[in-house]
Amino acid sequence: MKFKYAGKKIAVVGLGIEGISSARYLAEHGAKISVRDQKELAELPQETVKELKRLGVEFETGKKYLENLSDFDFIVRAPGIRPDLPPLKNAVNRGSTLTSHTQIFFDLCQSNIIGVTGTKGKGTTSTLIKLMLEAAGKKAFLGGNIGEPPLDFLDETKPGNWVILELSSFQLIDLQTSPHIAVVLMVTSEHLDWHTSTNEYQQAKYNIVSHQTERDFAVINTDYRNSVVFAKETKAEKVWVSLTSEEDPGVFVKDDKIWRWFKGKYEEVINTNEVRLPGQHNLENACAAVAAASIVGVSAAVIRNTLKEFPGLEHRLELVREWKDKIFYNDSFSTTPETAIAALRSFTKPMSVILGGSSKNSDYTELGTEVVNNPHLVNAVLIGKTAGEIRKAIKQAGKPKAKLINGKGKFEEIVKLATQVTPKGGIVLLSPACASFDMFENYKQRGLEFKKIVNNF
Repeated sequence: MKFKYAGKKIAVVGLGIEGISSARYLAEHGAKISVRDQKELAELPQETVKELKRLGVEFETGKKYLENLSDFDFIVRAPGIRPDLPPLKNAVNRGSTLTSHTQIFFDLCQSNIIGVTGTKGKGTTSTLIKLMLEAAGKKAFLGGNIGEPPLDFLDETKPGNWVILELSSFQLIDLQTSPHIAVVLMVTSEHLDWHTSTNEYQQAKYNIVSHQTERDFAVINTDYRNSVVFAKETKAEKVWVSLTSEEDPGVFVKDDKIWRWFKGKYEEVINTNEVRLPGQHNLENACAAVAAASIVGVSAAVIRNTLKEFPGLEHRLELVREWKDKIFYNDSFSTTPETAIAALRSFTKPMSVILGGSSKNSDYTELGTEVVNNPHLVNAVLIGKTAGEIRKAIKQAGKPKAKLINGKGKFEEIVKLATQVTPKGGIVLLSPACASFDMFENYKQRGLEFKKIVNNF
């Protein structure tokens, strides 16, 4: 079968992780590639530039990177590039086809695809599903927003294999295909620094289910109103997930156990205290993974063993160490108020939390209420550009029992301060509720720096 992109002129807009993968894959399969990036050529990773040039890839960088896009048959946008940018829309109006790394993968992949989306828990749930499927003897691949671009492993996939993709709103916003199994976790509002509104964010997420058929499945968390509405957007069979109610078919928590109810069979999966992942929100993730694995046909015994063994992902409520009767957790992946709230509700010991960073135009009202009402919080160290906004939200929510501390100076000094004010037997939690760009390149660097500081105590 002839490769549909062979010989086609393709502009890859944005040389991030997915852009590099797209350019490489399409060039290796006979397409004529021009990489477009707003950075100057000298600012791009030079080893990558050399590799792509050896494949015949051309570059147009700097101020003119969006010019003459109508000269191309296809335009592959990076996740951070909005599809409604005027140069892209003009090119489409003149006959070019706008697509994305994710859409190309969906078009070409012959394996079964499980897509996972939500405001929090995507990476953890996606990883759990992969581990459960592999433990059941199935060939499974993991990619998408969690790290590895799926075109990097597309040629390894075969019919009958399973691909689990973590899908963000950036990847879903113009997706024209939905996965065979769609998993919808907690959905609130996020990335309002990129999306024009909460409604646009929600509409982008809908694409994970809106193109499904009656032969597909949608796993939906019924505990969140914004998640439940996805059920109206799909023709697929619904499988429900909840920590508070029983649904058939579904996976739910009852009497401190996770149960599944499929095809009339009511089955205990695991005691919640045996689940290695900390926090109630991770029980939601576990239930969603159980639902997806159950659809595929994985046994309760295999699922149980996976949940007992999986410790979680780096930078997601990651246990760093215990030192002088204090326990340190790295939750740097928390870049929204909702994720920080979930982290604060995960512990019952006295704790100090480090909150703040750069703005994503989030609403901190609920976070402020959590800081005021959380009975275990003794200190909130406020840092970064959003410290003032968070402090204001806390004060508006009431009088906090926790002490509000201005975290100033270098990050090492801030971590040491949080450690000093935490009582023995307590927890020091980095869960910023914000992006990191005012102090770090990304959440990973922030989390690694936190771990380095703590491990050097």
